[in-house]
Amino acid sequence: MTYKIVFCDVDGTLLNKEHRLLDSTLKSIKALQEKNLPFVIVTARGPSGIYPIFKRYKFVCPMVCFSGGLIIDYNGQVLYSNGFTKGTAKKLINFIEKENLDCTWNIYSMDNWIVKDRADERVAREESIVEAQASEGDVDSLPEGAEIGKILCMCNPAHTVEIENRLKKEFPCLSIVRSSDILIEIMNKNISKGESIEFLCKKWDIDIKETVAFGDHFNDIEMLEKVGKPFLMENAPKELKERIGSVTFSNNADGIYHGLKQIGLVD
Repeated sequence: MTYKIVFCDVDGTLLNKEHRLLDSTLKSIKALQEKNLPFVIVTARGPSGIYPIFKRYKFVCPMVCFSGGLIIDYNGQVLYSNGFTKGTAKKLINFIEKENLDCTWNIYSMDNWIVKDRADERVAREESIVEAQASEGDVDSLPEGAEIGKILCMCNPAHTVEIENRLKKEFPCLSIVRSSDILIEIMNKNISKGESIEFLCKKWDIDIKETVAFGDHFNDIEMLEKVGKPFLMENAPKELKERIGSVTFSNNADGIYHGLKQIGLVD
């Protein structure tokens, strides 16, 4: 099989446990780009959480943000945007607070990241990971007509599954998925990483069978099950390994490089 594009999740996949690129990963990305093979970041992060990676490692690539809610090309142009309204965001946040769900909410709209309290240790941790700063405020801090790319819930890990289930029951009009044992991503209905890669393949006239993807968690499932060659990182949950089957080394052990080498895309 000749593969023509590589899609890659960020946290737990592209980045190691210190949230940095391994040398082998960076060399692999640049090797792909030298062959004019697109390397596309597919992440739940917003653009502001990806730009520091580009700056540190001196490369750029297309990116799918908010798990498919926003797609930006190599030149920084928006190819696709599908968020929900400020009204929907207000209903969601009111429910979280009224029901005293054991989490803190984060609002993302393009490059804006709004939180209730920057002093919250969960927010501070996320700021250090993505190397971007949140702003304190609420939905009304955004301009009229702004689209919400996603709302992120940072949860008590003992209650993440319960919170996910309650949100899904209350808001069937939204796409709600766990991206780690503490994070729940909330996007517009029918938004997923799988849909986003289909969009790009159609736009760039690439057969979905000629695609490769790397991921490590539940919000990567649709993407991994759609591509021609999926790779699940060794650090992924056991349940996913049993479902996907194709497992490479971990994000700390050159997993991306070894996966690409296995299929002949890098030396």
